[in-house]
Amino acid sequence: MSDRSPYERLGVTEDASFEEIQQARKRQIERSTSEGTPVEQVEMAYDAVLMDRLRMRQQGKIKVPEGIRFPERTVPEPKPAPAASLEERAPGWIRDSIDHPERNDVLIPAGVFTGLGVVSAFGVEYAPIALALGAGASLYFLNRKDQRFGRAVLLTLISTIAGIAIGSFIAPLLGAPVAAEIIAAWLTFFVLWLTSSFLR
Repeated sequence: MSDRSPYERLGVTEDASFEEIQQARKRQIERSTSEGTPVEQVEMAYDAVLMDRLRMRQQGKIKVPEGIRFPERTVPEPKPAPAASLEERAPGWIRDSIDHPERNDVLIPAGVFTGLGVVSAFGVEYAPIALALGAGASLYFLNRKDQRFGRAVLLTLISTIAGIAIGSFIAPLLGAPVAAEIIAAWLTFFVLWLTSSFLR
C-alpha cells in the first residue's frame, strides 16, 4: 500500500463522515476495476479507516448521534388517551342539555324549593298552591338561562308531571305519617330543582 495512509488511499480526509467514506470506497473499487489494480488494496484501506474510526470513537474523539450511540434507548410510546367520561360519550343532544351551573345557580333554586316544601307541609290544602309557585319558579330559572321560553315551559311541565307521578307512586309505599299529597309535592320540588339547576 506504499507510504500513503488509508485515508489518502480512499481519497478522504480524517474528518470525513461515514457516508463519505462509503462513497469513496465505492468510487475506488470502480476505478480499481477499470484500471486493473487489485481491489484488495481498497478493501484494506477501507478496513483500516473503519478501525481507526472505531478507535477514535472509543476515545471520545468522534461525536456519535444519540440514536446510534444508544440503540437500546427507544422512543417512549405515547400515553393512551384517558377514557372518555360518561358525559363525553353521551349523544350530542344530551350534552347540549346538561348545564354546569355555578354555586349560586344551584343554591338559590334549592332555597326556593325548600321554602315551598315547608309551605306545603302546613297542610294538604297548601300543597297545590306551593306546586303552582314551584312550577313558576322552575319556569323562571330555566328561562333565565337561555331565554327560550317554550323550552322552559316544556321542561317545567314534564318535570312537574314526572314529580307528581313518582311522588304518588312512592308516597303510599313509605307509610309515612305525612299525607301522600305532601310527599308527592316534596318529590316534585326535588325534580323541579334538578331540572332548573342542571338542565338548560
